[in-house]
Amino acid sequence: MSLPVEVTLLGVGSSGGTPALGCPCPTCTSTDPRNRRTRASAVFRAGGQTFLIDTGADLRQQSLREQLLHVDAVLYTHPHADHLHGIDDLRAFCWLQKAPIPVFGNALLSEHISSRFSYTLLSPNNYWDKPVLQLTEIDDEPFEFAGVTVTPIPVLHGKWPIQGFRIGNAAYITDVSEIPEASFARLQGLDLLILDCLREVPHPTHFGVQQALDAATRIAARQTVFIHMTHELEYHALSARMPAGMQVGYDGMRLSAD
Repeated sequence: MSLPVEVTLLGVGSSGGTPALGCPCPTCTSTDPRNRRTRASAVFRAGGQTFLIDTGADLRQQSLREQLLHVDAVLYTHPHADHLHGIDDLRAFCWLQKAPIPVFGNALLSEHISSRFSYTLLSPNNYWDKPVLQLTEIDDEPFEFAGVTVTPIPVLHGKWPIQGFRIGNAAYITDVSEIPEASFARLQGLDLLILDCLREVPHPTHFGVQQALDAATRIAARQTVFIHMTHELEYHALSARMPAGMQVGYDGMRLSAD
């Protein structure tokens, strides 16, 4: 029996967010909340544990909106600003929980946290006024956290080796320009796939719309939801082009995998 997973998409936007500053395009001027996108991040809940994927610059706002009050562990995909620079907002969770938070990422991620945010790796004081993180460097092998198996999905973000993650039958892959052949084997039998889809025209470090559709078709999850979109992709226009079993994600979207 597979592990049930509940997913909340905290944000589905690209590095600039939507609306883009000063832009009069249909997406940026839309009154539909599904066209308002904060930086990409998600929460996976499985086996009694709450996993936060990435800490973007909008983490505080996202947490308030979704009433996220507890985080058991953070899974980092890569160290670009829109996925890492909300790391200081983890101090609120440390304060609420009065405990350090385990964080996981590959060697590239570990290097960036250690050099740029070394203060988050210090021992706690009595005030919990800083993030107190326990950094574990991971490779591409599955690992256990509190009885839950987390399977890294090695992908390429341009030339950077980064990671998506699979828990149960749900997988999250952002900022991907290529899925290596070996990684497709880790994406079989998915109930839910959450996948990068930056813009219409392919990008050197991201899937464009057609690349995302092609990858989703090959992976053949029961449900695929596209994320990390720029303002060039308007929610309703893109939704009208979706094949059966594929959807456009939006901030606050709730999903499940069995």
